[in-house]
Amino acid sequence: MTYPLMDNEADRLRAFSERPLSEITLDAVSDGSLSSADLRIHAETLRAQAEIARQAGYEQLAANLLRAAELTVVPNEELLKMYDLLRPSRASWEQLMLLAERLETTYQAVENARFVREAAEVYKTRGLLRR
Repeated sequence: MTYPLMDNEADRLRAFSERPLSEITLDAVSDGSLSSADLRIHAETLRAQAEIARQAGYEQLAANLLRAAELTVVPNEELLKMYDLLRPSRASWEQLMLLAERLETTYQAVENARFVREAAEVYKTRGLLRR
């Protein structure tokens, strides 16, 4: 993939709806032919961006983009609940372990599950778990 993706790969990349990015235009917005799924990013687009970041030496950005790619299949309502649980003092150790397990088994979000487990360890060490 060649950066910038929208200029160089728009015919190969697609929205969450599977519509090619090249078809997501202002005209399509104006005529009402786009759905909300057309405006959501596809995991493959995030993975392509991660690879470009990695090649440029931005390892942390690449890791963040890969975690984001895993989360594209998680419903927004569920994501908001997960986000709330990850705020300091909002969840117990057990709740965070259940969240990690759900991410891993339900959504195959292995990197996010690892990240939640790591956060739980830090929260435990710093006294940030719900009492």
